[in-house]
Amino acid sequence: MRLTDWGFRVAGVFLIAATVSIAQAADLKILAAGAFAAVFKELGPQFERDTGHKLLVTISATSGVRKTIDAGEYFDLVVTNTPAIDEWAQNGVIVTMTKAPIAYTGLGLGVKAGAPKPDISTVDASRHALLNATSVAHGAESASAAAFETLLVRLGISEQMKPRLRPMGPGVQTKSVASGETEMLVAVVPSIVSAPGVELAGSFPSALQTYTTFAAAVSSKSKETDGARAVILLLTSPAAQAIFRTQGMGIGMP
Repeated sequence: MRLTDWGFRVAGVFLIAATVSIAQAADLKILAAGAFAAVFKELGPQFERDTGHKLLVTISATSGVRKTIDAGEYFDLVVTNTPAIDEWAQNGVIVTMTKAPIAYTGLGLGVKAGAPKPDISTVDASRHALLNATSVAHGAESASAAAFETLLVRLGISEQMKPRLRPMGPGVQTKSVASGETEMLVAVVPSIVSAPGVELAGSFPSALQTYTTFAAAVSSKSKETDGARAVILLLTSPAAQAIFRTQGMGIGMP
């Protein structure tokens, strides 16, 4: 990372600290989708130093976040896919007025580092690449799994792909490709970019995409609403947005 980039990001965190009035330092329990691991890792420590808050971040797949919340466990802030946030808003789980759009991402194709990268720049090229694959790893239970299913329907190859598909749990699919056990991976771009031993071959064309959108919201049972709102400001800051872009994410809504 260039020094100028780091200075820009740190300045963004300082801005959050200056903008938010913190009455008392608190432990903030945050449930976040895997796409947000990098932003909390890079900006979290500075945020903690500036605000006095401690971020207790649990990173998991959408299904994991849902299970935790539906089980009634306490949290202060959730950052995950927008449909889930909207559902919890209807059920009174989160404070609707605190909902903030954060970022969005589409599906990409990943291969083992150093392996040839198939062309998926067009609809026809995408169809050809997938049908030529011996095995394709993907999430078994996630927002990206549903998006991939829709992509196959749009390509008209759902039935043909069934013998090649390898549904796997969070993190397992990237390791499978990195080890060479599985030839390709279809997942949201950030999970491919951040995976050791895996390289992004490309993003699928917009005609095939069902974009996954992410939002943040404060729990209706949070005892630390000021701190949780401060984290939302962090996630919508220029510093955070710079990190999202390096992860292959767009800002706000598509």
